[in-house]
Amino acid sequence: MGCAISGLEAKGEFGERTTEDAAATPSEPQIHMIKESWKVIRDDIAKVGIIMFVRLFETHPECKDVFFLFRDVEDLERLRTSRELRAHGLRVMSFIEKSVARLDQLERLEALALELGKSHYHYNAPPKYYSYVGAEFICAVRPILKEKWTSELEEAWKTLFQFVTGLMKRGYEEEGDRQRELAASPKERPDKRNTAI
Repeated sequence: MGCAISGLEAKGEFGERTTEDAAATPSEPQIHMIKESWKVIRDDIAKVGIIMFVRLFETHPECKDVFFLFRDVEDLERLRTSRELRAHGLRVMSFIEKSVARLDQLERLEALALELGKSHYHYNAPPKYYSYVGAEFICAVRPILKEKWTSELEEAWKTLFQFVTGLMKRGYEEEGDRQRELAASPKERPDKRNTAI
């Protein structure tokens, strides 16, 4: 019943690539496949977003700890009908849509993913969870694409998610470094002793 790829992250088969490969971007043929498949997927983005997160919480229940609203929800049926989960799923699908649109403008895609990683630092959503979303996205879209789904298309989407999650991780780490630097530096205040003339 489950998707075979869901458990792959735990085995390291879907996770981020090594440092040398971290910046690997989808090839031109992969970009074309991703864009063509997105034309079908986008018709069901709300459905995909919900399926993706319900599956994420089923396969990796520890992820719920990052989501304040869903932390204590045990009933998966309640999650499926949750307006908050639908809204979050739509936000993630919107990010995926923007990523697909920026595949021909890698500088813009990199900036988008870095910023998302930085914002996830403030949500206390660590990078160890990012690649889980890619695996669950693939499981959610495979039935929608039916006979259009191929191993090459799966590899293309994996490459995109690995590229984006690598950038998000970098953004998260940069923001963490920045916040630690701010916390460690003394607060700059004007010296009030020199205000009288």
